Amino acid sequence: MTADLSQIVKAYDVRGVVPDQWDESLAALFGAAFAEVTDARAIVVGHDMRPSSPGLTRAFARGAAERGVDVTEIGLCSTDQLYYASGALGLPGAMFTASHNPARYNGIKMCRAGAAPVGQDTGLAEIRALVERWLESGAPEPAAVPGTLTARDTLEDYAAYLRSLVDLTEIRPLKVVVDAGNGMGGHTVPTVLAGLPLTVVPMYFELDGTFPNHEANPLDPANIVDLRKRVVQEGADLGLAFDGDADRCFVVDENGDPVSPSAITALVAVRELARNGGSGTVIHNLITSRTVPEVVRENGGTPVRTRVGHSFIKAEMARSGAIFGGEHSAHYYFKDFWNADTGMLAALHTLAALGGQDGPLSALVAAYDRYAGSGEINSTVADQAGRLAAIRAAYADRPGVTLDDLDGLTVSTADWWFNVRPSNTEPLLRLNAEARDEATMEKIRDEALALIRA
Repeated sequence: MTADLSQIVKAYDVRGVVPDQWDESLAALFGAAFAEVTDARAIVVGHDMRPSSPGLTRAFARGAAERGVDVTEIGLCSTDQLYYASGALGLPGAMFTASHNPARYNGIKMCRAGAAPVGQDTGLAEIRALVERWLESGAPEPAAVPGTLTARDTLEDYAAYLRSLVDLTEIRPLKVVVDAGNGMGGHTVPTVLAGLPLTVVPMYFELDGTFPNHEANPLDPANIVDLRKRVVQEGADLGLAFDGDADRCFVVDENGDPVSPSAITALVAVRELARNGGSGTVIHNLITSRTVPEVVRENGGTPVRTRVGHSFIKAEMARSGAIFGGEHSAHYYFKDFWNADTGMLAALHTLAALGGQDGPLSALVAAYDRYAGSGEINSTVADQAGRLAAIRAAYADRPGVTLDDLDGLTVSTADWWFNVRPSNTEPLLRLNAEARDEATMEKIRDEALALIRA
């Protein structure tokens, strides 16, 4: 096909509409390019429940096999299950998913052996360049001896590995509502939670890549309305919501109220620090709550602040030897999981923390929710650089104000902070604000929005 790869090769992955922007013939070229750039003798591939996923995955595998690479096909899986396979088998991997995007989209998340990320600066640009060359000059010559295609089921091994990292055998019985959003959580949750002292109330566990009930994006409050109601109706101890490829997990307390991913980051950090003798580095991105670095220090750890985005978190995890990392988007990264993100492991930690004491989840997380936050607010802006410059000018000379440029612009004082950063793919500025109380947060939020939208 004729394809504009600039439209589908993003900063961290490949993603676009099927078959308008890419199809199986292009997937085969990506498979060949992935094999060449990783210099692999063998790879592992898996896919989500989207209608286009099996065909795209098989084409990618065929493209790699024609280059002489042996391919292990693990079939239906969550993204963190693919990372598990990459880590446990020591193979580069490719996961076919478009996460929470609508049904007509699909994509590829790629990693090197040990789940090390493949992004724009770590191989994705080279993969794109190879595919573009082959689109112009013809497909590469096949290897003299083609590779093999072998099916392998890793679900039980993945579940057993996660349970080996968190002991749930002695917790009190809990009732948990799980909303899989017709995504891959419906495939992994029954196996991971089997045999534990849990009563699981399933919601939308049927695998359906058309997402008939709601988008599989729990970051949007509209998509956890059903879960919040069901938790209260069932008198459950908590609710869990997974996104489409089940690598992110959101938590709802016994009252049906969402628990901030920053609070979950702090809760898991405490547990991971305790597992590591009361010390260690914990990564957090710059839009997580100030609660996170405070709690990390209080529990003997060293907090390290990074840019937003999994490639930055994973790179800093590897550089610093961090034991854990969390993002306010509900991605959670673990040293014991090859520095990769797994929402399922964060869910197990939450269940273990709740079940290991007698109080409700709302009381447990209250200690980790110390500030008032705005959540992320997006504004369509034609001149991103101009608006950022206007914000800088407005705050540059105010006493007690600090500015930093780690990711966009962060403006902070002892009592509040806000961050404004541009989207990589859309004409948007993203605002996150936090303060010691709701009234101050609202004042700072509205000031920043007035400048952004002027």
